[in-house]
Amino acid sequence: VQLQASGGGLVQAGGSLRLSCLGSGRQFNMNWVAWFRQAPGKEREFVAAILWSSGSTYYADSVKGRFTIFRDNAKNTVFLQMNSLKSEDTAVYYCAAASSYTYYSNRLGYDSWGQGTQVTVSS
Repeated sequence: VQLQASGGGLVQAGGSLRLSCLGSGRQFNMNWVAWFRQAPGKEREFVAAILWSSGSTYYADSVKGRFTIFRDNAKNTVFLQMNSLKSEDTAVYYCAAASSYTYYSNRLGYDSWGQGTQVTVSS
């Protein structure tokens, strides 16, 4: 499956953004679709994941209560709604999909990745 992430941009602290991850090539008939992020000089880290079959969601502690991951099955799209953004949320955000079972936050278990979209939060 090919993934295309979009929706990043520049926003002030406290603001909101919505990221989109469009899947093409085949349906998201896989286990997890997730968002990861990578800030300059840091490793790529887990942000949020959704289990495609059930819609169950999981979040990193740092974004819990502020970010929401959800899907539109008909549009083969996963969204990340980001509210109450902080400067520490600044990063390149990547969507990823896992075709086989993996632990939801294990980035090595994801075999399809989008190109990344930049999110910059100014304080």
